[in-house]
Amino acid sequence: MRRPRFLATVFLFLVVPIAAAAVWWLTRPPIAGPLKLTPVAFADLPDWATSDPRPALAAFRRSCEDLKNKPPPASLGAYGGTVADWREACTQAQAIQAKDKQVVRHFFEEAFAPLQVSAGAVADGLFTGYYEPQLHGSRTKHGRYQTPVYGLPGDLVTVDLSRFPSAQSTQRIAGRIDDGKLLPYATRAEIDANGLGSADVLFYGDDPIAVFFLHIQGSGRVVFDDGKVVRIAYAGQNGWPYTAIGKTLIAHGAVPRDKMSMRAIRDWLHANPAKARAIMESDASFIFFRELPIGNPRLGAPGAEGPSLTPGASIAVDMKFHPLGAPFYVVTNSPDAGGKLHRLFIAQDTGGAIRGCVRADLFFGFGAQAERDAGGMKQNGQLYVLLPKSIAPR
Repeated sequence: MRRPRFLATVFLFLVVPIAAAAVWWLTRPPIAGPLKLTPVAFADLPDWATSDPRPALAAFRRSCEDLKNKPPPASLGAYGGTVADWREACTQAQAIQAKDKQVVRHFFEEAFAPLQVSAGAVADGLFTGYYEPQLHGSRTKHGRYQTPVYGLPGDLVTVDLSRFPSAQSTQRIAGRIDDGKLLPYATRAEIDANGLGSADVLFYGDDPIAVFFLHIQGSGRVVFDDGKVVRIAYAGQNGWPYTAIGKTLIAHGAVPRDKMSMRAIRDWLHANPAKARAIMESDASFIFFRELPIGNPRLGAPGAEGPSLTPGASIAVDMKFHPLGAPFYVVTNSPDAGGKLHRLFIAQDTGGAIRGCVRADLFFGFGAQAERDAGGMKQNGQLYVLLPKSIAPR
């Protein structure tokens, strides 16, 4: 007579948990995994047939100019093959005379094969934006011009661990030599407190928050108090990992997570001057710069690859996963409400905050509108890489 009750007990304590686990396994969100490239057709790229790849062609040509100076066997990194694998596509790109976007689209379709980028089973990723800020500076420290912007220090040592077989790492680190030992370089807080005797001061900024954002963006333009305008570009970094101060503000309860943006960070720092320095110094990373002529004012500063960045056509990617110089089709939303951003870009830059397979930072250019667009850009989306047809099957 006790058998039914016993079976019910077994059902409750054994069968029900197993069934619940099965339901959880089938409905749980996919876990991000290693880089995965899945061949697709151009017809699978949303709005590809109506997209305008002409800005991307101009950017790609600049990348090809950079490749001319490299030997054919040189590796492009990640899955990018060698310089020789890209020569034919570059030759064809340089030969295009037509300005019709259909002709340019046909070139990409003939020269490349598209592959969807995913992190294991996860195809969605994060897309943000950056821009070229304008600062006001002076060659001398006086009045409101108090925040130094440094050139590359003479005692900064950068080490590419991929050159050392025993290191088992492709990471680059930076530091300083002391008594024959490589030690960590000074942090942002230490540099703020003690200065840098080993580096030239390129100029003094009139706003420490504007200088901090120059560090985040990696380049900018400076209007000096004598009216001269120059470009400031990335030259090096102190070796400490980048820490997003947005996360610091969220952790302190200063800005709600759902309200976080570049604009919200800037507004909070200006509204809380007594606390701003400590928040900015929570990011130990510190950037060093070099001065360049403005050159073409419609382009940005040189990216990590070398060529000047093209607004609306250059992106920063994680070089651990992706090769610079490759075309990427981005499927996401624009910073303004509800608009699509389905466009071809060329990977020409990288950055400390750009980490992951399906992750890119879109370059919006220079000016107030570029700043607004970049500040409001934080969208999910998908990423597709275009590889020369000789590489894609590998």
